[in-house]
Amino acid sequence: MTGPALPASQAARDTPSAPLRRYAAVSLTYFAAIGLFNPYAPLWFQSLGFSTLTIGAIASVQSWTRIFGPYAWSWFGDHTGRRTELIRLAVVGELLASLGLMGVQSALPVALVTGLLFLANSGVVPLSEALLAQAIQSADGKSLDPARYGRVRVWGSVGFIAAVSVFGLLLERVGIGVFPAFVAAMNTLLLMAALRLPATHAEARHEAPAPPVGPVLRRREVAWFFASAFFTVLAHTSVYTFLSLYLVSLGYGKGAVGGLWAVSVAGEIAFFWTQGRWFAWLPAARWLQVAAAVAALRFAITAAGGAWWPLLVLAQGLHAVTFAAHHAACIAHVQRFFPDRLRGRGQALYTTLGYGASGVLGGVGGGWLVSWGGFAAVFWAASLCALAGVACARCAGRHGPSMPN
Repeated sequence: MTGPALPASQAARDTPSAPLRRYAAVSLTYFAAIGLFNPYAPLWFQSLGFSTLTIGAIASVQSWTRIFGPYAWSWFGDHTGRRTELIRLAVVGELLASLGLMGVQSALPVALVTGLLFLANSGVVPLSEALLAQAIQSADGKSLDPARYGRVRVWGSVGFIAAVSVFGLLLERVGIGVFPAFVAAMNTLLLMAALRLPATHAEARHEAPAPPVGPVLRRREVAWFFASAFFTVLAHTSVYTFLSLYLVSLGYGKGAVGGLWAVSVAGEIAFFWTQGRWFAWLPAARWLQVAAAVAALRFAITAAGGAWWPLLVLAQGLHAVTFAAHHAACIAHVQRFFPDRLRGRGQALYTTLGYGASGVLGGVGGGWLVSWGGFAAVFWAASLCALAGVACARCAGRHGPSMPN
């Protein structure tokens, strides 16, 4: 499914590298901004005197906006063809909202501004992924070059881990009070990267209505694919939301917690950089199944062996497969199922179903599981969710046509 119609070396000659570097810059700065906001915003909320319940409610705004924001942005992108201009508009909205954070102190205004920030933010990834897929697609428009995709996406992981590390040191030195200024600075860099994206060509602008997405969603293999993505990403909410708390409860220090997070991101970077080599071994449909199966093993190890650090290192190292390989396989499926003017909405549906709905359910359901059975219960439940992802991926493969490698 994911292999290019031409050899990778020839495809690389056919596509200039400069535009791909511009997409890489957007990925770098976007995920660097996320790497600043997600780990350190709760500390800033805490410095404002908010309760734990209030902090959790504000943090959940990001997942709520992922339910409808990406599709709205992508609908306009598919219908107008002006994805580049919409990305720039979204980033301007992000920047204005981040500037707004510098002028609010109480809970409700902070929540409202955070919501506006992530409503704007929710358009960047599906629109930029749609543009990137178009830039590296094969001649028939049904597949993309996994090697070039990985070489662009890897910079998002680099940006994330760099931001977590650098801003952690800076905030410890200058204080958490400057957090909103750092957020505004990162969104300024993101805007500079977005302004360098290739402008929309005149022939890409549309006057006729874009085709409806309903007939595609009614295909059984598409429905099973989204179900598989949902369950596999839902399993990962155990890591995103509860891993650090779980590790601290077991007596690990902050340095050990940071080190285990670094192991996972390092594996992610390594996979994306060498993605073309791995996707030559198996088609994307099979990687979807492998990633979910490995995720089931990973979370079972985390639940059963959390007290033994070598097992945790192993489990975190499996992030290269459970996240990076899974994400790449999902992007390849979206590219095949939603070509041309359906591409943006396909990317948005993947974001919404994979990360919006799962983030909300995982946060709420995981919190209930922790109160009922402790942190280990969350990771056992995550393992079961990943097994459901395997089953759905197998159903998608049975109902779908044969996928080329």
